Amino acid sequence: MAVTAAVSTREQVFAGILLTSVGYFLFSLQDAAIKLMVVGFSVWQILLFRSATIVAIALAIGGRKAVNDAANSPVLGAMFLRSFVILAAWLCFYTAARDLQLAELTTIYFAAPIIVTVLSVWLLKEVVPPVRWVAVFTGFVGVFIACNPLAIGLSLPVLMVLAAAALWGFSIVLIRKIALGERTLVQLLLNNGFFLVIAGVPTFFLWQTPSGSQLALLIGTGICGGLAQFCLFEGMRKAEASVVAPFEYTSLVWSFALGFLIWGDVPRPGVVIGAVLIFSAGLMIILAERRRQ
Repeated sequence: MAVTAAVSTREQVFAGILLTSVGYFLFSLQDAAIKLMVVGFSVWQILLFRSATIVAIALAIGGRKAVNDAANSPVLGAMFLRSFVILAAWLCFYTAARDLQLAELTTIYFAAPIIVTVLSVWLLKEVVPPVRWVAVFTGFVGVFIACNPLAIGLSLPVLMVLAAAALWGFSIVLIRKIALGERTLVQLLLNNGFFLVIAGVPTFFLWQTPSGSQLALLIGTGICGGLAQFCLFEGMRKAEASVVAPFEYTSLVWSFALGFLIWGDVPRPGVVIGAVLIFSAGLMIILAERRRQ
């Protein structure tokens, strides 16, 4: 009986790792699509279309029952708190992006998995084995090498990116806490309903009418973002936050790969070295969990 329970737990953890990894890949696809669209549309309008698409899909699947469950959800307050936290992280990140290079932004922002691991001990009372700490820092070193950052010092933009990383880390811990108390469909409805309302006001003043192909890309971005959120929420239900945190680093590898395929950006040797370290961090977690279970 104990052996069966251990196998079941191990399968849950691996499923959580797989789902979150797919989620971060889909988030990278979404970011690439947004990079293509942000030239012609405001970020608020893109956020509006993305949120509207996800809400429409959630309503089509869940119907009135999903709305009633969302209105009476025991995690309603926590979901709105998380939405505010993500919005604050997003505003900090894009404000700092005016003054920092992409490599600098990415390196600082990927302090988030370390923050998630620390917060998981404090807020979720998770026991984090030494190998997870090693994996987190190994992944961060990989990001640092891949981005090849300059000596940037401690400035207001740097502090804003650090704040964005801390806020995103806090939101990931909230996802884990919320995921244990509410089903994913309701989370999708609440989270994107919030952003739909928030993005509506600035979009009214910044509206640009999309063409047919642009509309298809906007809706496609929403579908991709919705699937990414679904994978992340479901993954957090199955595995501890400190287990899946290092797999966020894989999104950097996908970003470089998509940059090469779409814009012809050729990865430097440092990117290859960084990618090896990033995947080593994930492999370290998987092997450690298999051995532990």
